[in-house]
Amino acid sequence: MSEPEHDMSGGVEVWRGGVNTWECDEMGHMNTRFYVARCMEGLSVLFALAGLPGLFAHDATATAQVEEMHIRFHREAQSATPLYMIAGFSALGECDAEIVALLRRDIDGALAATFRIVLSASTPAGDPIAWPTPFPDRATALAMEVPPEARPRSVNAGPAPSSDAPSALGAHRRIALGSVATSDCDAFGRMVPQKFLGAVADGIRGLTAPLREIVARYAETVPERFGGAVLESRIVLVGRPRAGDCFEVRSAFTGADSKTLFLEHWMVDPVGGQVWGYMESVAIVFDLDRRKIVGITEVATAALRPLMLR
Repeated sequence: MSEPEHDMSGGVEVWRGGVNTWECDEMGHMNTRFYVARCMEGLSVLFALAGLPGLFAHDATATAQVEEMHIRFHREAQSATPLYMIAGFSALGECDAEIVALLRRDIDGALAATFRIVLSASTPAGDPIAWPTPFPDRATALAMEVPPEARPRSVNAGPAPSSDAPSALGAHRRIALGSVATSDCDAFGRMVPQKFLGAVADGIRGLTAPLREIVARYAETVPERFGGAVLESRIVLVGRPRAGDCFEVRSAFTGADSKTLFLEHWMVDPVGGQVWGYMESVAIVFDLDRRKIVGITEVATAALRPLMLR
């Protein structure tokens, strides 16, 4: 492999490409699931540069499991936008690691999104192991500081709330229901993180449509066309669903401020009740013509309050 190209921020380039039209949603920009798909591709390259090529290949003897992912969406990535990603190791333990990744627009270098990912070393069967050599030394050489733009802004940083789902989620709305397909899994049959975001993205309008309507109706400047977008998400993967496992996503509107709506999502087994994952998101109502945030007025906040999780 050729020598890695380092970025001024200290990271190394791990992915380069662009936004396909079919990856964009009705808002006209790349859907959240594809940001995570790009990040997962970049992780494979980063680990290869650090001495573990084929980390997610079917014949790997050592692999990694994503435990948690924090994402901030800084700018829209519309169809045909050229992008590249730099990444590095911000922390390294005997059997875990934290990675920071920055997705930038190739035209001007502006941030499109930032990621912080916590992973643990494991066998393909999921048993914990220590990182094999020479990975620790090479990963240390690819260290990267976490820039302020990648730090949490409006989501919690502590442990995810516990739940004895689905009984504790009775007040949450079911927004998605289905099963994990083979195409949703990695080479070892484990569900990839972007499946969770994709399920939320596909079903979220059932929860947010009335919220958006209220915000738009009482806005200082009423938008002619409006939709929604996510500014920040934190995903915690608890279980390890595999191909054929069933899932449902139960979501709730938990609060609002002058610009943003706060949402939480649980992915659970609808039959056995096992929790597969938890996500909290910070969303906005988006003026599709002006490409700007629709502010939430005091009147809108009062109208939203009865819809908040109690």
